[in-house]
Amino acid sequence: MKTKKASIRRSMIIASLIFGMLFGAGNLIFPVHLGQLAGSNWLIASSGFLLSGVLLPLMALLAISITKSNGIYDLALPNGRYYALIFLILVHATLGPLFATPRTATVPYEIGIAPYLSKSTNTLGLLIYSAIFFSLVYLFSNHEGKITTLIGKVLNPLFLLLLLFLIFLLAFINPLGSRNTAAITASYARHAFSNGFLQGYNTMDGLAALAFGITIITAIRELGIKKTRQISLATAKSGFLGIAGVAIIYLALIWLGATSLHQFKLAANGGITLAQISHHYLGTAGDAILATLATITCMTSAMGLVIAFSQDFHRRFPKISYRTFLRINCGLSFLFANLGLNQIIAWSTPILMFLYPLAITLIILGLLSPLFKNDRLVYRITTELTLIPAFFDMLNALPAGLHESRLLQTLLGFAQQYFPFFNLGFGWLTFGIAGLILGLICHVLRVRKRLGLISE
Repeated sequence: MKTKKASIRRSMIIASLIFGMLFGAGNLIFPVHLGQLAGSNWLIASSGFLLSGVLLPLMALLAISITKSNGIYDLALPNGRYYALIFLILVHATLGPLFATPRTATVPYEIGIAPYLSKSTNTLGLLIYSAIFFSLVYLFSNHEGKITTLIGKVLNPLFLLLLLFLIFLLAFINPLGSRNTAAITASYARHAFSNGFLQGYNTMDGLAALAFGITIITAIRELGIKKTRQISLATAKSGFLGIAGVAIIYLALIWLGATSLHQFKLAANGGITLAQISHHYLGTAGDAILATLATITCMTSAMGLVIAFSQDFHRRFPKISYRTFLRINCGLSFLFANLGLNQIIAWSTPILMFLYPLAITLIILGLLSPLFKNDRLVYRITTELTLIPAFFDMLNALPAGLHESRLLQTLLGFAQQYFPFFNLGFGWLTFGIAGLILGLICHVLRVRKRLGLISE
């Protein structure tokens, strides 16, 4: 039986799957908050945000396609088995029960339910909501073969219709104000691009695209595409379509945040602003619609996260079943979600400042791997030189109580002196580039020596 070719319809289904998996909790709140912070500099900040929040996830999918990897472990394997396993665990712990997955429950709760409950009852409210939320996530994710139908054909189109009606149509017909006269916060007056780039970390889409690789490839195979080359092409094509949709919505949300400053004060997070905007246009009905919208989009993202987690860990530890890992992830996510959104965001930032540089260099190495024949030496030199400044970037992002300690201030003083761009959050950048160049030089010298062009 001949292998089926990827049709336009199949590409759109996979693109919708990718969109539904990537667009979740942080994708709703962080772009809006970025717009408020950047004010009239929203377009400059958007360019940085789109690089880390849109281009990087697309590059991750392309890297998986080019290297013919099944996910994070395979992509990181040239650095060694132990590194690949540790990186896999760290990424999935971040995307899974520690930060991203619990956030998928706390964000819709904070947006749609918390404003109507007293502080004394919010703890119980979050407990009940998160229990129902993760029970449904487990139920829908229990049959991994139905992921394409559930996300690509049902939940995702419903979310798009709600988002189009609630926010974009009403907001563009009757704008809240002019984006060009909105106030700019101090940090975005000078460093709008770099701060926008770092805000893109919070979406976690660069990491999520790596984690979803195995889920996407599984879904493509279920559509009848079996050959490795056709799977790679389908991944690249569908990834571009799905992530382009994310980019368009990001720009609209950032614009919405910037214009909202004419009606509302700068909020602590984008969830508060979204609730204010929906109430401004639609009153109580808008509150109900937004709560539904947030729950749907966050549930699709949670399904993608828990499925990718369970599939990857089942592959690494086959004696433990897929469903067991699914139960573990949903259970732990439920527990961590009840710590509250503010705590989740506060502790996720330093971890992301450490993991993202390693992910970015790994993605770039995957894209360039055909040039150096996947030489492990290039991977290891680049990763080792990125690892140290990335660790200091993590220390610099720790919560205030730890950040002000004498020992940490001494370490940060060292980093400020020796790591260029450290104060901007890019201490890893020059070392990562230097490591890549050094690795490529070593690869060329090794090849020339093997060919006898360099004497012993």
